[in-house]
Amino acid sequence: MLSYRRTTPPLAALAAAAVLATAGCTTPADRSPTEGAPGPAGSALAAVDTLTVKGRAPKTGYDREKFGRAWADVDANGCGTRDDILKRDLTGVRFKEGRCKVASGVLAHDPYTGGRVDFVRGRSKVDIDHLVALSDAWQKGAQRWDADKRRRFANDPLNLLAVDSTANRRKSDGDAATWLPPNKAYRCTYVAAQVAVKKKYGVWVTRGERDAMKRVLGTCPEQRLP
Repeated sequence: MLSYRRTTPPLAALAAAAVLATAGCTTPADRSPTEGAPGPAGSALAAVDTLTVKGRAPKTGYDREKFGRAWADVDANGCGTRDDILKRDLTGVRFKEGRCKVASGVLAHDPYTGGRVDFVRGRSKVDIDHLVALSDAWQKGAQRWDADKRRRFANDPLNLLAVDSTANRRKSDGDAATWLPPNKAYRCTYVAAQVAVKKKYGVWVTRGERDAMKRVLGTCPEQRLP
């Protein structure tokens, strides 16, 4: 007659099973963007966690003029900020009346679309975009600033970029949660620049915006702030 003997699992196996049950078998793929490992020190991804997270304030009272006269000469070089950025970002620049007013040039590789855009003064398809839109900043802290800080923000080269006008107008005042450049190769650079601007001026982010920033920068964790 055959006899059967019940075997008792080793204590180590029981302990391991208990740990798995408690952990719920969560894998990295199950985690939300904010639950992953922080980015390397000094990276744009790590810098996201230094931004204040708050809800969006009302747009009440916003006006472009609250940020000073458009394209002021804040660096006292004799040229307006718009022309300074055109000179920086375009190639083959030609001037009108001296060395300030850019008459024509080429945006050889538009960061938002990846295409080429010709610039001709007066009928331009090139815009100077605020990476962090003035309206977005207004709703996330700028309405509390004094006039000088708003003027500096609106004319800071860190926050300005020559881009395709059609793409820029589609962006409007969107943040990273609502708009990203169609040119996917530029998204890490774009979001890193937004983080740098918001960190510099103390502009806060919404929870959805923070998560969107982390999703993009999670694909390029070594991306540095500009």
